[in-house]
Amino acid sequence: MNEILLIRHGETTWSAAHRHTSYTDLDLTPDGERQARALAPSLAGRHLARVLSSPRQRATRTAALAGLTVDAIEPDLAEWNYGEYEGRTTADIQRERPGWSIWTDGGPGGESPEQVGARLDRVLDRAAPLLEEGDVALVGHGHSLRVLGARWIGLPPSAGALLRLDTATLSVLCHEHGRRVIRRWNLPAPPTVGDVPDRSARH
Repeated sequence: MNEILLIRHGETTWSAAHRHTSYTDLDLTPDGERQARALAPSLAGRHLARVLSSPRQRATRTAALAGLTVDAIEPDLAEWNYGEYEGRTTADIQRERPGWSIWTDGGPGGESPEQVGARLDRVLDRAAPLLEEGDVALVGHGHSLRVLGARWIGLPPSAGALLRLDTATLSVLCHEHGRRVIRRWNLPAPPTVGDVPDRSARH
C-alpha cells in the first residue's frame, strides 16, 4: 500500500527559541538547511504521486533541499494561526493565562482546534485518492501536521498534543487491514558526519 509522508520543515530562529510561528514567513537557519538536506536519503527512491507544500518559505525551502519537487502549494497545510500569540512562547503565554494550551484553547484572533482540524481534514480528503498513484508527500509545520496525524487515525484535533514532532522529521501514515494507521512518527534524518544530536522539542 502507498503511504502519506509528513515532512516537518527544518529549524528557524523562532522554532529554536520555541516561539509560535504561523504566518510570519521565516527562512531556515543554516542548521535548518543542514537538517533539510539530511532528509534526502530517506526520501530517495520513493515513487511520489504528488508533493504538496505549505506556502511558507520554511516549508518550500525544506522540500527543495530534501530533493523534492513541489507539485502544488496547499494553503490548508499552513501552520495553526496563533492570532495574537504569534511569536510568543507557551511559557510566556501561561504566565498571563495559567493552564492555557493551544490544543484546547486556540489563539485569540486566530484558529480554534476545530478550525485547524477542518482544514487538515480537507488536506487528507485531497491526498487520500492520490495514493492509488503512489506515495504522497506533505511538507508543513509542527502543530498542523500533528493535527493531521491525529485526524488520520480518527482522533480529535486536540489529540495532536500527544504526537510530538521535531523539526526536519519524517512521519509515515498508511493503511493496515483497511484501517488508517501511523506507521512511523517523528523520525529524524540519518546523522551525518559531525552532527551533534539535539532532541529538544521545538514548536
